[in-house]
Amino acid sequence: MTIRLEYAGKVYGILCASVPKGMTLERDEVVLFKEVATDISFALRNIELQAEYELREEERLKIAKLESVGVLAGGIAHDFNNILTGIMGNISLARRGLESGEIAKASNRLVEAEKASLRAKDLTQQLLTFSSGGTPIKITTSIIGILEDSISLALRGSDVRCELSLPDDVWPVEADEGQIGQVISNLVLNADQAMPEGGTLNIGVRNTIIGKRTTLPLARGNYVQITIEDHGVGIPEEHLLRIFDPYFTTKQKGSGLGLSTVHSIIKKHGGHITIESKLGVGTTLQVYLPASMEPIPAVEEVAAEACVAGAGRVLVMDDEEVVRDLLRSELTGIGYEVELASVGAETIKKYANAKETGQPFAAVILDLTVPGGMGGKETIKKLLEIDPDVKAIVSSGYSTDPIMTDFVKYGFKGVVVKPYRTSELEQVLHKVITGVGA
Repeated sequence: MTIRLEYAGKVYGILCASVPKGMTLERDEVVLFKEVATDISFALRNIELQAEYELREEERLKIAKLESVGVLAGGIAHDFNNILTGIMGNISLARRGLESGEIAKASNRLVEAEKASLRAKDLTQQLLTFSSGGTPIKITTSIIGILEDSISLALRGSDVRCELSLPDDVWPVEADEGQIGQVISNLVLNADQAMPEGGTLNIGVRNTIIGKRTTLPLARGNYVQITIEDHGVGIPEEHLLRIFDPYFTTKQKGSGLGLSTVHSIIKKHGGHITIESKLGVGTTLQVYLPASMEPIPAVEEVAAEACVAGAGRVLVMDDEEVVRDLLRSELTGIGYEVELASVGAETIKKYANAKETGQPFAAVILDLTVPGGMGGKETIKKLLEIDPDVKAIVSSGYSTDPIMTDFVKYGFKGVVVKPYRTSELEQVLHKVITGVGA
C-alpha cells in the first residue's frame, strides 16, 4: 500500500508498505502495523503543525506589508504636506506682493513656489519607482555630478563628514539621472543613520573592467564602480542575505522599501550592487554601472524661463480641463493657434478635418493616459494612418511607462514628463515643429 502525506494541497511525503496476498498476520506483525499507524498519525500531526505555521507566517507577512505601506503612506503624506505648505504659502505672499505693487518680491515668491513644486515632482517619481520598479529613461551622463548633488542633499544638516575621491577620467554612464540620484541618496542616508554619533563617510569612484573570470553576475565590459563606506554600527550577518528583500527592515520606523528599490533600479540599469558589513566596524557597498563610450552631449545654455516664440496650429489632447486651459493660455501667448480635445476620438476627428480643409496642425500634444477613453498610445496609431508625417509629442505623469522611455518607436517626435515647466514644453514643441536642435 502507498500512503500519500498531503495537507492543504501540499505533498509532504509518501509512505510505502506491502502485504503479500493471502498472508496471515501474526501478533508481532499486527503490532508492527499499529506502530506504522502511530508513525503515520505522528507524521500527519507534524504536517498539520507545519502547515499551520506556514499559514500564520503568510498572515504575519501580509500584516507586515500593510504596516510598511502605512509607514510609507504616512511619510509621503508628511513630505507632501510640507511641500504644499511651501507652495501655498509662497503663492499667497506673491499675491500680496502683486496687490501692493511689490513686483520683485512677488516674483521671488513665485520662484520659491516653483522650487517646491519640483520637489513634489521628485517625490512622485520616487512613488512611481516604488510601485513599478520604473523603466529608466537613460542618457549619457557623468556620474560625478549625480554623486555631488545627491550627497549634498542627503547629508544636509548631518554631523557626518564625507570624503570624496572623484577622479577626472571617470567614464560616462548610460543612466536615468533621477533614478541613480535616488540610489545614491538612499545609500548615503542609510550610511548617515548608521553613524548616529557622526563620523566620516568615504565615497569613491573608479573605472573598472569586468573580465571573463569575475565572480560578479555581470557581463564582460567596462563599468564605473562606486564605493560607499561608512564606519557605523554595521549589519548582523543573518540580515545580510535579506537586506534587499522588499519590506525587510531593522529600523523601528522603516518601510523596508529603500534598498529593495535601490536593487531594482541598479538591476534595470544592467548593473550590480554588493554589500559587506561587520558589527561595530561598518558597511561597504559597491555599485557597478555599465560605462558608456559615447561622449556626454553638450548642454545648451538656455535661460531657465526664456519663452520660445512659435507659429502654427497646435492640437492639445488632455483629459484634465485645468491642463488644457493652461496650455491654451501658454501657447497662444507665444504665438500658436490652439485647439483642444479631451479624448482620442475627438482628437482624431479634429486632426482629420483640419487636414481635409487645408488648415493642418503643425503639431499635436497627446496625453498618454485617458481614464475611460482612448489615450495617446492608441491615438497616435490612428493619426499615423491619417498622416505618416504627424508631429506628435507624448505627455504623461507616468514617466516609467515604456512609451516615455522609447517614444520614437511608437511614432512620437518628442516627449515631456508631467509636471513640467512651461519653458520645457515650449522648447520641445519648437524643436518638433522646426527641427532646429532636434
